Amino acid sequence: MTHLKYLFISGALLLVHAGSYAQQDVVDTATFNRIRKAELSSSQIPQIAHYLTDVSGARLTNSPGYSRAASWAVATMKKWGLANAATERWGTFGKSWEVQDFSMMMRAPYNAQIRAYPTPWSPSSKGQLQGGVVVITPTQSMDTTYLSNHATEYKGKFVLVTGTAADHKKNFEPSAERLTDTALANLKDTYMVPKGIINMYNDRMKVFKTADMILKNAGALAFISAGRNNVNGTVFVQGYYGYKLTDPETIPQLSIALEDAQKIKRLLQSGQKVELAMSFTGKSSSEDTNGYNVVGEIPGTDPKLKSQLVMLGGHLDSWQAATGATDNAAGCIVMLEAVRLLDSLGLKPKRTIRIALWSGEEQGLLGSFGYVKNHFRDAVKFTVKPEQAKVSAYFNLDNGTGKIRGIYAQSNEKMKPIFEQWLKPFNDLGATAVTLANTGSTDHLSFDWAGIPGFQFVQDPIDYETRTHHSNMDDYDHLMIDDLKQAAIIVASFVYQASIRPEMLPRKPLENETFVFDGF
Repeated sequence: MTHLKYLFISGALLLVHAGSYAQQDVVDTATFNRIRKAELSSSQIPQIAHYLTDVSGARLTNSPGYSRAASWAVATMKKWGLANAATERWGTFGKSWEVQDFSMMMRAPYNAQIRAYPTPWSPSSKGQLQGGVVVITPTQSMDTTYLSNHATEYKGKFVLVTGTAADHKKNFEPSAERLTDTALANLKDTYMVPKGIINMYNDRMKVFKTADMILKNAGALAFISAGRNNVNGTVFVQGYYGYKLTDPETIPQLSIALEDAQKIKRLLQSGQKVELAMSFTGKSSSEDTNGYNVVGEIPGTDPKLKSQLVMLGGHLDSWQAATGATDNAAGCIVMLEAVRLLDSLGLKPKRTIRIALWSGEEQGLLGSFGYVKNHFRDAVKFTVKPEQAKVSAYFNLDNGTGKIRGIYAQSNEKMKPIFEQWLKPFNDLGATAVTLANTGSTDHLSFDWAGIPGFQFVQDPIDYETRTHHSNMDDYDHLMIDDLKQAAIIVASFVYQASIRPEMLPRKPLENETFVFDGF
């Protein structure tokens, strides 16, 4: 899940879906039970997880790791017997990038390992770099006037950005948790941020680019950032720009553990000479700048309904410092397991079930939004395309490894009683909440924008925000396998129920809306 939030600006009402909806669905609990029994007795979640994380590696969009994961997913779906399994181009993304070699040491006042990671799309060091350190504050790093006035200080130096020391009060708070009944009963809008905040992000990107060029022109060796949350062995690492062919090349950029940054700061404050040495080789390529999603299908069997779709998915891309296990291999693992279950049980969905694993989510929902623009709605004229009317719903999973506790109805009042019926058979698994609240920041929003019912499940947070999200800790060992099994049972059941329902799921009014954030 990207931590940039998305908002849609609503304008004039375009149309209202005229389809009726049943007050009481006939829930196929017998099939639900078959799905549950099969998952609990013969789950393939550990194997899927191993291949998407350990074997594929980090899955930065357009990277070799992403290609490994996408190729494995396509081949595996074909082996399972799914139809039309393939990678599908959604549009232009930009450069491919991966780390080939990296090391960083403190050389003075003594030799010590530095815990640091290259920022995605950072240029290589072109050999070993060694020099002193200049420390600036986060505020100074965003003040281009300050940077310009002090530019002569940066030549031949590592520029380290660090603020205050860690707040150790957080060490006494749990890093992982499950949602309480009270929390589930009081779910509010989450990850939904106003247009002004998104515009602030865009303005910050312009400042970042200007600041980076000031440092490069001043002859700085590298830019090193230490966020206040980079503590206890956790370093959060993500890139803000650099993948587009038009992006300027910066000096090498890194994220560093806060403890190392504060040690360097204290040494300098006490008058010690500090020198760092860094060697970084990255591989960047613009041979293929296209972005690709992964798709596959279980064909529908009803002569009248098989042309309609029920979709499910999650984003396959990740950041670089780990293998993106909870963000978002977890969602892809569950979705792949869900379609495997449905296919292996020989179930006969009336509507076609289509899985999609997205790329470019971390850069602004690029893969899902590109897909939606290609298939369902024009982003300039706001006109819908014929395929749009054939999609009953899209189900997404992208909030970590925690079990499903409910679902966001995304302000769709007609869906609340339907989802409550569907969820009842899973109350004993801890899934009880159906909320009209909205959640943002991930790929269901692309479908919501296109007028297609798009939903994200409510999940236990576990240690997602505190430990794994966009960090060097986001590896296989942070996956809760039993939670993922529970999620696969519920997702497979929901998708199947939507596929056999006599009518498509009810829609909200479709409005003229502009995607205010669509990548840097």
